[in-house]
Amino acid sequence: MGNYFAHETAVIDEGCEIGEGTKIWHFSHIMPNSKIGENCNIGQNVVVSPNVVLGNNVKVQNNVSIYSGVICEDDVFLGPSMVFTNVINPRSAIVRKDEYQETLVKKGASIGANATIICGNEIGEHALIGAGAVVTKPVLPFALVVGNPSKQIGWISEYGHRLNFDKIGFATCVESGEMYQLLNNKVIKISK
Repeated sequence: MGNYFAHETAVIDEGCEIGEGTKIWHFSHIMPNSKIGENCNIGQNVVVSPNVVLGNNVKVQNNVSIYSGVICEDDVFLGPSMVFTNVINPRSAIVRKDEYQETLVKKGASIGANATIICGNEIGEHALIGAGAVVTKPVLPFALVVGNPSKQIGWISEYGHRLNFDKIGFATCVESGEMYQLLNNKVIKISK
């Protein structure tokens, strides 16, 4: 056991790694060979399956199942009851554990409540997936996507604010004052 907190109702299997300062709340189950970084918050009724990797400062809200094949980098937010998958064509009578696909959620991305992420896709850095969205294809860094199936409707700053680019491709975050450039359908932060 490391220097982390686990509620008495949480189940922590042998063989997992849990970083310092992480909190694991009521009725959550952390399965073998999973790796959870430092200062994470694992909400109530969360399942972290074998071989899942969560970076540092990942926030997992209540009722989320993170299945084998999912990797979340640092500072990822997983909203309440959002869903990951790990097999494209699941069948109860057919074992497909050797067909799990990787889903990568890059640094700083946020996934809204009740969203579904179809396996095999990458969610780009600082992207924001709207509540209830169904992601069926890769999401660009800083993209704002909504709907079923999801579609990109704009761009978002690291602070989670919509970026409104001017005619020459520049935008400023209303909260941080950081400037961004849109060039060839890619967002680049150009000031800190």
